[in-house]
Amino acid sequence: MPRTPRDVTDAELAVLRVLWADGPRTVREIAQLQTDAGTATQAATVQKLLERLEDKGWVERDRTGPVQRFQATADRDDLIGRRLSGIAEELCEGSLTPLLSHLVKSERLTNTDKQALRDLIERLDEK
Repeated sequence: MPRTPRDVTDAELAVLRVLWADGPRTVREIAQLQTDAGTATQAATVQKLLERLEDKGWVERDRTGPVQRFQATADRDDLIGRRLSGIAEELCEGSLTPLLSHLVKSERLTNTDKQALRDLIERLDEK
């Protein structure tokens, strides 16, 4: 049975964002992309973050080429789901209803957002 990925730190999340946006990358490429985005990052730091993410099950390493490449093994939705489930468990005794109600009430939803929610509810009802 595959391991459930553990939560990630802010620094690890920054690395995952690069992998989600740009696909598999080397350590140096990730460091350069972060530097280009305004966060000066050393390759050694990125290497350590990738090792932690690999241990947690969020990335995997391709060792077949002359330079190792890393890719995310889970997507952004997986992380969102984990974090929201954790918040629901901690603050709402496991119920998602108060959490979802608060999110919908506190944010101004566009017509597109409202339609997406309606479509989601309809798909859930069909199951």
